[in-house]
Amino acid sequence: MIRIDEAPWEAMLEHASRVYPNECCGAMLGRMDGADEKVVTRVVPLENVFGGPQAARYEIRPEDLLAAEKAARAEGLTLIGIYHSHPDCDAYFSQTDLKHSCPWYLFVVLSIREGRFDHARCYKPDPDQTRADREPIISPKGEF
Repeated sequence: MIRIDEAPWEAMLEHASRVYPNECCGAMLGRMDGADEKVVTRVVPLENVFGGPQAARYEIRPEDLLAAEKAARAEGLTLIGIYHSHPDCDAYFSQTDLKHSCPWYLFVVLSIREGRFDHARCYKPDPDQTRADREPIISPKGEF
């Protein structure tokens, strides 16, 4: 399960709305709360550097993700996962998402329709990157 505090949740939604109709992406930082719950306390918006149509895909520079990891450690936090948006479609984990995922991260996908938040889902890829199971999200907007 992932719980996202209000300030990072609002930052994620603002980021997704601001870059719409393109996909946004960013890092979620936080802490473990018990064995099964991860709590996001801060997000780091990252630049989508995909060279093609950014409305259909995102790409993160490895050095940007490394910088987010270093920032998390410096603050006594953990890099919990990655968020990105899906403009004008559902919050699903695509085959491209799965292929480029890391099994130690959670992935939050935000559905943004006509520039506004619609719904969200969280996914945890398996170690072989052959499937991703849904994880519950608790957010200020409710549970997803």
